[in-house]
Amino acid sequence: MGPKPDGRRELGHRGEEEAVRYLAAKGYLILDRGFRMFGGEIDIIARHRETLVFVEVRTRRRTDFGSPDESVNLSKQNQVRKIALGYLLKKHLPEDRTSCRFDVLSIVWAEGRGSVITHLEDAF
Repeated sequence: MGPKPDGRRELGHRGEEEAVRYLAAKGYLILDRGFRMFGGEIDIIARHRETLVFVEVRTRRRTDFGSPDESVNLSKQNQVRKIALGYLLKKHLPEDRTSCRFDVLSIVWAEGRGSVITHLEDAF
């Protein structure tokens, strides 16, 4: 699949910026953004209390075709899990002793009305 058209890319970037602000306000420490490995990416890696949180951010302008989080299918979940394991190895964090979870931040951004964020903790 080729690059996103500029409008989608900008919307995705705005969504990720909004997600970082949201998570920071909730007490999450942002450790990494756009972590790439194995041909994929994890949008945000954060620490919340004692848990390492891998966050997939999905942003849409409207929900005509479903909520943004519905697009995080099994294939994407498996890709994020694989990248997360790679992150643990790269950072020398033992997977059997590191508390981890996978969250999805679903953002609907209606022009002129701001954003509505749904945070699905431990989504998969």
